[in-house]
Amino acid sequence: MLIALLGDVMLGRLVNDRLDDVRAEYPWGDTLPVLRHADVRIANLECVLAAGGEPEPGKVFHFRSEPKNVESLRCAGIDLVSLANNHVLDYGPNAFREMPPLLDAAGILHAGAGMDEEAARQPAVLRAAGTTIGLIAFTDNEPGWEADQKPGVYYVPVAAPDRRTEELLDRVRRTRSRTGLLIVSAHWGANWGSAVPREHRTLAHALVEAGADVVYGHSPHVFRGVELYRNRPILYSAGDFVDDYAVDPVERNDQSFIFQLDTEGTTPRALRLHPTLIRDFQARLAGAASADIAHRMQGLSAHLGTRSSWREDEGCLEIPVGGE
Repeated sequence: MLIALLGDVMLGRLVNDRLDDVRAEYPWGDTLPVLRHADVRIANLECVLAAGGEPEPGKVFHFRSEPKNVESLRCAGIDLVSLANNHVLDYGPNAFREMPPLLDAAGILHAGAGMDEEAARQPAVLRAAGTTIGLIAFTDNEPGWEADQKPGVYYVPVAAPDRRTEELLDRVRRTRSRTGLLIVSAHWGANWGSAVPREHRTLAHALVEAGADVVYGHSPHVFRGVELYRNRPILYSAGDFVDDYAVDPVERNDQSFIFQLDTEGTTPRALRLHPTLIRDFQARLAGAASADIAHRMQGLSAHLGTRSSWREDEGCLEIPVGGE
């Protein structure tokens, strides 16, 4: 089975404007053949899909995309999205209430935010290629958006663990018993920097020990290295996949990958990273820049003890994961 994992997908602002004039497939550029080759596609949806609501006061950036743009997700075959992030409530609870029915009608499962605490914490479970895949999604951003009796996100502090951290680990253990492959999505940390914070490694290792088969991190605008722990891949940051952001010439937040996980049954066997670039509000395969982007990831991952090799024939960086 092949699972494609994508970083932040932001369809608001200028991407939203562009989608008024182009086909729904536009944001995915020439990455669509790679995405469609996968059996399952998962992304962090870094905006709210809604027509209403008012911008949350006190925030600098607000990301909203028109409800019709759920079709863009459907065109790419997105099966699961994480909603546990710092933009899903940018236009308030009323706008957020519009989104789950839109995703449901498009057949896109979601996790990490909901109408109350239990809904936000509920895993999404998908049956694909004979395997049951579970997705638990949490964030350590926007503590004021923590779901309780009102809509919000599955908030878990990472820098200062508490009872919510233990609850997350317990939820992983319980979900592990009813899924064949369990992915934990973590929208964590600051926007910049390629170094992995120590507390992220600590929690990622604990998540694997609790039963996660993949830890799938995002939130930083740049990709970070991949670590293998107990033969399970940890993506500390998948970076940005689609957006309209200004590009930092040093950090290069326009560079990322399609992280393609190859599994044998329920066991991860290899990661293949297809380099991508954001150009004109569209994700594109990186082409001539691919080897340089991959080389950067090789160095970051080697620092975490992970070996990899560039596959010129397939245009991807391959990381063998191993077995049990």
